[in-house]
Formats: sequence, C-alpha cells, structure tokens
Amino acid sequence: MRTVALLTGCLLLAILPIALYASFGGGSFTVHMILHMGIVAVAAPLLAYGLLGTGIDIPRKTVCMTPVLASVIELIVVWLWHVPALRAMADASAHVSMLELFSFLVAGLLLWFACLRPERDGEGRLAGTMGLLFTSMHMTLLGVLLALAPRSPYGGGEVSCFGIPLDAASDQQIGGVVMLVVGAASYLIGGVALLSGVLRIEGDVAREDPRW
Repeated sequence: MRTVALLTGCLLLAILPIALYASFGGGSFTVHMILHMGIVAVAAPLLAYGLLGTGIDIPRKTVCMTPVLASVIELIVVWLWHVPALRAMADASAHVSMLELFSFLVAGLLLWFACLRPERDGEGRLAGTMGLLFTSMHMTLLGVLLALAPRSPYGGGEVSCFGIPLDAASDQQIGGVVMLVVGAASYLIGGVALLSGVLRIEGDVAREDPRW
C-alpha cells in the first residue's frame, strides 16, 4: 500500500506542474485551488504515507516538529499565499506560482509526516488527530470566506477556467467550494482515521488489563 501511495503521489507531482503551465494566464482562482488542494490534500498525504520510516522522513528525527506546530506552519503558508498582493504576484508569474506550489508541498509534507508517524503511541496519535482537525478547521474557514465573499478580492472581469469563461466572483466561489470539499474533507478523514487508531489502542489495552 505504501508503494502504491508513493507512486500515486509522485505521479500527481508530475502532472500538477504541467497543469499549471497549461492553464497559466487564464487568471482562474478555481484552477489555482485545484492545484493547491492537489498538492496539500492529496499528493502530500500520499507521499508522506509512502515515505514514512525512510531516510526522507525528516520530522521523525525532529523532536520539535509537533503536529500542532506543523499545522500552524501550514496555516501561515496557505493564508499568506491568499493575501491579494501575493496572489496577484503568483498569477502574474509562472515561476512565482511554482514557488507557491513548492511551499504548499513542503508545508503539507511537514504536517502529514508529523501527524502520521507510525511509532507514535496513543497520546502521540491523539496529537496528530488534533493537528489534522485544526488544519481542517482553518481550511474550512478560508474556504467559506472565499465561497461567500460578495466580491472577489483578486480582481474583476472574466477569467478562463480550463477554457471555460467565468466572471471573477463566480470563479472565486467555485474555488472556495473546492477548498471546502477537498481540503477540509482530506484532513477530517485523516483526523478521524488517527482517532480510530487511538480508540483501538485504548481498547486493546483495556482487554489486556486483568482488571477488566
């Protein structure tokens, strides 16, 4: 399973930059969000799961990289790149957009590595659960703000979303929904999976305790 996850994550990393260059210049926020979510919510967890326990699993050797700290780092990276001035810079330059995607990848890998580390005990997995659920919350908040904003903070006019013309406000709303559906769901599923592991560990301990 880890080999399949690693290969799938690598395939996504090969496809997403191509999709960026193919769609660059259309100004679509929805395209940006699909690429963003493809990196942090799909490719990053697949790569982290596939690389766990290997020499590339850097957070395993970094004591200070806790799940909550990694979640805060990802929050800062994600929210900064959605500040209108930085968003405009990324939309104007393919190289800046590639830097943006790379920063998403690094932040995403730090978070998923820190949360999924297999050597964690019940307490450590609970911390991982908190990190993923906190990330799900701030992703949900940003997605809601973008989807419900009365006007686009990233400019007006018409944009091209994979060749489909859209007005900027509608395009941003669709992008916000993508973030809600893909981003929040990915972290929520990861958090619930870790929590079920914690409960399973507690159940095993309880069954082995002679007092039960």
